[in-house]
Amino acid sequence: MWLFIAFLAVPLIEITLFVQIGGAIGLGWTLVTVVLTAMAGTWLVRNQGLVAMGQLKSSFSDLRDPTEPLVHGAMILFSGALLLTPGFFTDAVGFLLLVPAVRVAVFTAVRARVNVQGFGAPQHPHRPQANGDVIDGDYSEVPPEHKEMRGPSKWTDH
Repeated sequence: MWLFIAFLAVPLIEITLFVQIGGAIGLGWTLVTVVLTAMAGTWLVRNQGLVAMGQLKSSFSDLRDPTEPLVHGAMILFSGALLLTPGFFTDAVGFLLLVPAVRVAVFTAVRARVNVQGFGAPQHPHRPQANGDVIDGDYSEVPPEHKEMRGPSKWTDH
């Protein structure tokens, strides 16, 4: 529902702003402003995208959680799409997403609303967790003719 409202509201806001600003400064200056904001936005997105990629590589090489650099990169990419879309409202939102403090605030707000669970090997409820201790053991192979299977686990009992 929110997506439908956004698709309906954003074009109406853009048309209203074009009419108001175009009436105040004229058609030529309105078009020049739209083109200049797209060019400036492209330059800013490129520079901040490179910084975000560097932070992402750093988090991978330091074995840190890459969530925040990934989210910052996604917001920079989204701001680039908004800045390339002609309009004053989308440009304003795009430029806001290029401000690191705004991205941190958005990330914090989204993280508070999203429940993230870790991933990795599935944990069995009846098995003890490995804590880094190594258990050494000896084994010997049982010839096939002496293997008596005991129980449903199919382990031999010797």
